[in-house]
Order: sequence, then structure tokens, then C-alpha cells
Amino acid sequence: MDSPSPEDSGDCTQPPISEDDQRVYFVPYRWWKDAQDSSLTGSDSNGKKKGVLFTALPAPSSYGGPMKLINNIFSSDLLFTLKKEDDTAEDSTDNGEVGVSGRDYALVSGEMWLQALKWHSDSRSALKHVRSFSAGEVDMADVYPLQLRVSVLVNSLAVKIAKKDNAVELFKRACRIFNVESELLHIWDFSGRTTLLFMTEKTAASRDQRQSDQEAILELQIYGLTDSPKCREGKKDEFSQFSNSASSSSSVSVMNNGSMGGSYSFPRTNSSTFTGSSVESGSLGLTGLQNLGNTCFMNSALQCLAHTPKLVDYFLGDYSGEINHDNPLGMDGEIALAFGDLLRKLWAPGATTVAPRMFKSKLARFAPQFSGFNQHDSQELLAFLLDGLHEDLNRVKCKPYIEVKDGEGRPDEQVADEYWQNHLARNDSIIVDLFQGQYKSTLVCPICKKVSITFDPFMYLSLPLPSTTMRTMTVTVINTEGSSKPSLVTIMVSKSGKTEDLVLALTTTCSLGVDETFLVAEIYNHRIIRFLEDPVDSLSLLRDDDCLVAYRLPKDTEKGSLIVFMHEEMEEQYLHGKQTFSWKAFGVPLVARTSAFNGCNIHNLYLKLLNPFLIAGEDDVHGTDTSQGTGAEGTPKTQNAVISESSLDVRLTNGLDSPKDNEFQFYMTDDKGSVKESKIETTEPITSEDLPRRLNVVVCWPEKKTELYDTVLLNTVPEIFKPGLLPRRPQESVSLYRCLEAFLKEEPLGPEDMWYCPGCKQHRQATKKLDLWRLPEILVIHLKRFSYSRFTKNKLETYVDFPIEDLDLAMYITNKNTHPSYRYMLYAVSNHYGGLGSGHYTAFVHHGGRRWYDFDDSHVYPISDEKIKTSAAYVLFYQRVADL
Repeated sequence: MDSPSPEDSGDCTQPPISEDDQRVYFVPYRWWKDAQDSSLTGSDSNGKKKGVLFTALPAPSSYGGPMKLINNIFSSDLLFTLKKEDDTAEDSTDNGEVGVSGRDYALVSGEMWLQALKWHSDSRSALKHVRSFSAGEVDMADVYPLQLRVSVLVNSLAVKIAKKDNAVELFKRACRIFNVESELLHIWDFSGRTTLLFMTEKTAASRDQRQSDQEAILELQIYGLTDSPKCREGKKDEFSQFSNSASSSSSVSVMNNGSMGGSYSFPRTNSSTFTGSSVESGSLGLTGLQNLGNTCFMNSALQCLAHTPKLVDYFLGDYSGEINHDNPLGMDGEIALAFGDLLRKLWAPGATTVAPRMFKSKLARFAPQFSGFNQHDSQELLAFLLDGLHEDLNRVKCKPYIEVKDGEGRPDEQVADEYWQNHLARNDSIIVDLFQGQYKSTLVCPICKKVSITFDPFMYLSLPLPSTTMRTMTVTVINTEGSSKPSLVTIMVSKSGKTEDLVLALTTTCSLGVDETFLVAEIYNHRIIRFLEDPVDSLSLLRDDDCLVAYRLPKDTEKGSLIVFMHEEMEEQYLHGKQTFSWKAFGVPLVARTSAFNGCNIHNLYLKLLNPFLIAGEDDVHGTDTSQGTGAEGTPKTQNAVISESSLDVRLTNGLDSPKDNEFQFYMTDDKGSVKESKIETTEPITSEDLPRRLNVVVCWPEKKTELYDTVLLNTVPEIFKPGLLPRRPQESVSLYRCLEAFLKEEPLGPEDMWYCPGCKQHRQATKKLDLWRLPEILVIHLKRFSYSRFTKNKLETYVDFPIEDLDLAMYITNKNTHPSYRYMLYAVSNHYGGLGSGHYTAFVHHGGRRWYDFDDSHVYPISDEKIKTSAAYVLFYQRVADL
């Protein structure tokens, strides 16, 4: 029966027992006996493990003769009996005459199986004079589960293998293995599981609780048989070719809370995919993690850590003695225990997809920001987890107080070592051993030139992407002279630039004259919502879906006001079967500068601005609008106009506001064009002193005018950036070395990060320079793809070209005496696909040789090393390698 999952139990106080201890492995007897005999060479023979011998016999049937054949055909279950032999039969196995025919097997526990596997691994390695064995040197078959139903009889066991309990393919294999019709089959039980079954039945019988039809479920892990998917039915050659290609391994310790010492390598297979079903032999570590609901970010980070070599060795061993229960910064070892339990499940032989519920619950308990089922950042989880594991496993029980001393002119090497030893005096764990390095930080005061040098530890490097500093912007340029149609101008500006940078780029692109200037405005809903007049305003406030218009104006050399024309047209509607009309805004506002204000000038200025939008063949329109005539009382239409107060509810209350009129109607309005304050009449002139600096005018279009002008062009204002409207630019590419150089370059601190200068006794905007001083064994590099500002957030899709097999940091390390090697090899990548706040995380993991696997939640796929480098790479994991 399956034991309760550690996830479902309460808080862990002791390291959980590995699932391997609960598993029973079905292996060839000779394979097991060779390992057992050799391990006892030179020791007391009494230490030899005794097994219980069973002989497999056909199950008794009430049908005989021809009816027996019919019963076998229609039966869906495989039935046989395991008869328990006496001790004399077991002793006869010492003569070496049994276990050779291939019909002799052993039942062993998970720990025994691991010990035997280690012995065979080491013996092959010794023969080849190498330190570890590889997959190509070991004839590994599948490890797959098989479920049996066992009933206890008198001195025997009735076994049923039901088709409904096992996959079809596994049931077929079981029929071949346990075929007892033609040849005897012997099974030795060294696991003690059958003895436990007999004892349980005996106890139940003594209490009159025995039931004749009671069955116990026994799940076997089949290992080491020639009946493997790659060896059966003529596919031996194919498997042989695969074994020769899969010639590498990964070193992993398999100690169970200290029960086994040493470290050895597990061979791996190259399955096309591993999911929740049974996995292949040697596929240790190729186990997926179930997505519990937007937990792909967690799964990605966990898979990268679960394949960090020495970290896996540590957590598969006995680490309970290093748990620090007294650390106030720790979590009483609960995070470490949950993480260790999860690693044991991922590395268990024959493991299937793991649901990390217990780890998720512990994570949410100690880091509430990761509770629930929202998407999060895998790097933020990684930072918390590494810090939490360090505090839980900190070997320093009582942290001493250490006063930091100034360098006082001492050599950097001496000061750096002092800083590092002070750090280790308070922080000493497996995380520090593997992940922590040291960098040199230099601050220089811009006033008194005071220099401050410190040596600080780091867990990972967060590198900027320097190639993504430019931004593409499309702006609509309108000439206020009415001499040309609007044009679209696409420019490149710095993402951290200001309004003055935008105007400068426009000036250069449009070849602006010395007597001209640009007035840039943001347009929304056919209105100007703001002018970009402050040269120091940040461009980061502008989103890609905003619309910008740059008005090309003469420089303001004399007094004059700016006129902003907004457009409205009559919209016909039907409400409750009645025809009604209302005014609706359209088009981009037009802007002009003038010092002469009267009705005629405003009218003519507007017509001048509309000239580029005039449809060809309608040249008489302006003549109609400006022709002189007499009104009803003989007043010329071109007499000077004044701005007269009137109540202008523009509903069809009089003939002048009728959509049938052929003339433009001009009204004073506010910045938003929502209120018509007064109508501009042609009566008498007014003085410019009565006018504001910026005059907002709304122009009501009659129906005829909308037919004479290109209103489609007048409405055309594209967004600042829309990929579909622009030719696709080549994907930006930058090398990892360039990112590192950008991280290490000298730069001034921001206004929000002022440094308190001990010389000036004031906060100063000092310059800062970082240098790598001491490198860790495991180097984690975080690529800063996500950028945030007060109003915007964005993801950078830059392709980073990072080395896979040879990251050489020799030229970037300041202290050349800390390590013999500065070369690193990539072994894992955390990827993020999609946009900010959503998307999906996966992990690429190196699995020996040139074999990589894609861990996509519960699915694990092989992937070629040519596909490792993508623009989705987010966190890189490197391991130090020795110099050649």
C-alpha cells in the first residue's frame, strides 16, 4: 500500500524518509548475488543477507483439459502461485548453480538496489581505469512499475497481475516474465516484504479477522531485464547505437540520510519525452513537476537547482545535522527539509511527475508574496530560496559581532580577505560554498574626491542588456503653412531620453530651418491633451499606443497667440424612430500662430491650414467661402468680426446651425473642446489684449464641407509604435561579455541612491565602479529583461549570445590569485516566453555529454544544444571547470 505523502503530513521536524526505502525492486538474482558476495569479501560471512525462496507455479484451476485453454483465453488476469521453500533450498544457492538460467530473480529494497547499482558501477569503472562509468558502458534496461495483487495462503502466496491495474504494454511484459508454464521460476525475497505479509495475515487470523478474499497491493519496480523497450523484438541494434552515443553521465550521490557513503554516476537514456507515466531506466532526474496553477515560474527555478551537481549531492545525503533551528533569520529548517524532500522525489529511480504541493505551501507560508496562483518572477523566487536555504543550513549557530575596519591604505588583497573571513564567520553553509562570490565596490565623491572601497558578497550577477537603450517612435509632422500634407516621421531616441532629445531627433530628420521650431503635442480622442513643452520631461511617460503630432511653426519672434482649431461634424442618429443630430469630434487638431485676430483672419487662417486636405477639382471652394456678397440688409460678409457673447446650444434651433448650411461655424471653447462659449461673428474688430495667449476654437463643419475635404487623411494619426505598421527590424543581439562590461563600467549613482560621504559629511551623487574579485563555483547570471518605471513596465526581447561550453572570465577578474580557473560551463537555463505579467517559464538542463532536456512543467523533452540560445533566456547557471 502506498504510504501517506510527506506533503500531506504536518510540518517536518526530521528529514523525510526517501521513497526508495519503501520501494521493492525486482532484479536478476545473479546481478544481485554478485554485488552481495563481493561486498562481503574479507568480512564475516554471517553478515550475508538471507532471503526467502519462492518457486512460481501455475495457479490451480477448476478447469481441466480443453476447458483450461478456453479459460486462459478469456481471462484478463495473469495468475500464479509463489510457493515458499524451506531453508535447505535457500542454502543450496551457495553452490552457485542457481541464478544462472535467467529464470531466477530477487526482490530487494530501494537501498539494497542502490548499493548493488553502485558496486556494478564501480567495478566497471575500475576495469576501464576511469573515475566514473557512463551510459554507453552499462547495459541498462527499463525501470518500470508493475502492480500485483497478493493473497496469503498456507505457506504460499497467490499472485494476480490484472490488466486493469497496469498499462497494456507493461501487462504484456509481465506475461513474458512470469510465464511459469514451460519453465520453473525462482524468486528470493531479500526485502522482507513477503515476510511482512505472512506476519500480517497471521496476526489477523489470531484475531479471527481473516478474510479469504483479502488482497494486498504490491508494486514492483522491474529493473535489469532484457525485456526492455529498446531491446525487445529486433531493436537490440538500435539500442546499442543509442548506448554508444549516450556516453556521458552526471555525478550524483545517492545517500539516504547517511546510510550510504560515496558518490557515483547515474547513466541516463535519451527518451523522446517523459511525462506522468513510467520513465526509462537511467533517467534519474528527468522528472517533471506538475503545474499547480501558474507555478511554472517555480518549476523552472526548481529544475535548475535540482540539477546543480554538488547541491544535489548534499540534499540526497544526510544534511539533518546542519539544520540551524536557532537562526532567527531562518525558517526552522522547514524550507530546507521541503526542498530536500522534493529533490529526493525528483531523483528517485522510476519516479513519475511530482506535484510540489508541500514545497509550495511552505513557500507561501514564509514568503506570502508567492502565495496564491498568480504568475511571479523565477529570479525573485530563486533569490528568496537560496537565501532561505542558506539561513536554514547556516553552520554558524551564534553570529559574532564584527566591526568593519577601513582599508587604511592596506593592500586590496589583505582587505578583501579580511572582509571575506568576516563574512564566513557569520555565514557558512552549502549555499555559501557553492553560490557566493565577492566583488569590489569603489565609490568616489565628486566634491572632495574621497574614495571608499568595500568588498561585498554576491549570490548572483544581475546584468543589464545594453543594446536595448533605443526606442523607435513614429510622429505625425504637420506644416502650419498649409503647403504640404502631413507626413509620418520615424525616429530613434533613447529610452531614458527627454523631450528635448525627441525634438532634436525631429529637427535633424526634417531638416528644420533656423527660423522654425517644433511644438509637440499628445493627441487623444481628436483633442490635444497636453503639449510637450518642458524639455526635461521623460519620454518614458509616453506609451507605445499614444499618438504624437509635431507642429512645424515659425519661431515666436514677435508677440502673437497660438490658435488651436478642433473639428466637429454633424452626426445623424435615430432615437425611438425620430431623426436627431449631434456634433461629433473628428480629425487631428490644427495649430497656427498669429497676431491679428478678427473673424476674417481666423476664417482665412483655418482655410489655409485645410488646403493640403482639399480634394482635387474643388478649387472653387475657397472662392465660395471668401466671396463678397450682401446680406439681407446689405452688410458685406467680409466686414471685421468680433467675438460676441451668445448662448450657443448647438441643437437645431435656428437655420444658422442647420447641417444644410454651407459655411464653417467658429466658436470659442476650452482646452478639451467640450464647451462652446461664444460664437465668432463678423461685426466689429477687437484688440489682441482681450485674447488669451492660446486661443481654442472649435469649427463646426457643414455636411457639404466633409465631401470636399479628405477627412480620412485628417483623421490619420498613427500610434507611437505599432510593430504591424513598421518594417520588422532585425532582432537586437548582444553578447554576454558586453552585458558584463556594462555591469562593471563606472557610472554615477542616481538621485535616489545618494551616498553619504564621510569627508563632506553630506549625501553626494558619487560615481560607483564594480569589479569581480572572487568567483563562486556555481555562477548564476540574471539577465535584466524586465524594466520598470513609475508609469510603465516592459520586457526586453534582446537575444543574448552566451557561451555554452567556455565562459572565460579571466579578463574580468581583478584578483588573479583566488582560483586556479576562471572558466565556466553552462548547465541550466531558466526561460521566459511571452509578455510581462504573463507568459510561461521553462528550463533547459544539461544531462551529460551534448544532451540537453527541456523541462516544461510535467513534460520533459530532449532538445539539441543548437536550440539552447534563445531570446527567452532569463537566468543562466554556470559551473566552474578546470583549465585545460
